[in-house]
Amino acid sequence: MMDMSGADKIVSSIMSDAQIKAESIIEEAENKSISILKEGEGQAVLEKERILENAEKQSQMRYQQIISEAKMNSRRMELEAREKIIEEAFQKAEEKLKRIASSDAPEYKASLEKVITEAGVEIGGGNLVVLVKKEDETKISSSIPAIEKSISEESGAATKLEMGENILNMGGAIVKTKNGEIEVNNTIEARMLRFKKSLRSEVAGILFQS
Repeated sequence: MMDMSGADKIVSSIMSDAQIKAESIIEEAENKSISILKEGEGQAVLEKERILENAEKQSQMRYQQIISEAKMNSRRMELEAREKIIEEAFQKAEEKLKRIASSDAPEYKASLEKVITEAGVEIGGGNLVVLVKKEDETKISSSIPAIEKSISEESGAATKLEMGENILNMGGAIVKTKNGEIEVNNTIEARMLRFKKSLRSEVAGILFQS
C-alpha cells in the first residue's frame, strides 16, 4: 500500500504537469490570439487603404464629371447666346432686305441681275428659265440680253433666258434648265438660309473645338 507521501508526490507531479501543459496551452492561445490580432490589424489597414483609395478615385471621377458638365453647360450657354444674336441679326437683315426688294432701289436691281447671272453660270448656260416674283419682272426685263451675254461669256455656252411662272417670295430668283433637271435657288430666303447654316456650323466649330 502506497504511503501518503508517495501519493502526494504523484498528485503533485500530475498537478505540475497539468499546470505546465495549461500554461503552454494558454501561451499558445495568447500567441495565436496576438497573431490573429496582428493579421486582423493588417487586413484592417489594407481594407481601410482600399476604401480610401476607392473613395479618392470615385471623388476624382465625380470631380472630373462635374468639371466636364460645367464646361459643356458653359459652351451650350455660349452657343445659345450666339444663336440668339445670329437670329436677331438675320431678322434685322430680313426686314431690311424686304424693304429694299419691295422698292425701286437700283442696288436691288443690280443684285437681282447678279444672282440670275451666278445661277446661270453655275448651271452651265444653255436654254434657261428664270423665275422671279411678279414685281421683279419689269425690273430685269430690259437687262435680259446683257445677262444672257454675261452667262454665255462666263460659262462658255450660248445662253437663252425666258421668263417662267411667277414665284411668291421676298426677292431674288430661281434659275433652271428648260427641262427642269437642274435648278439653282438664288432667292433671298434660300441664300440667307445657306449663309445661316454656314454661320451656325462655324460657331459650333469654334465652341466645341478641343
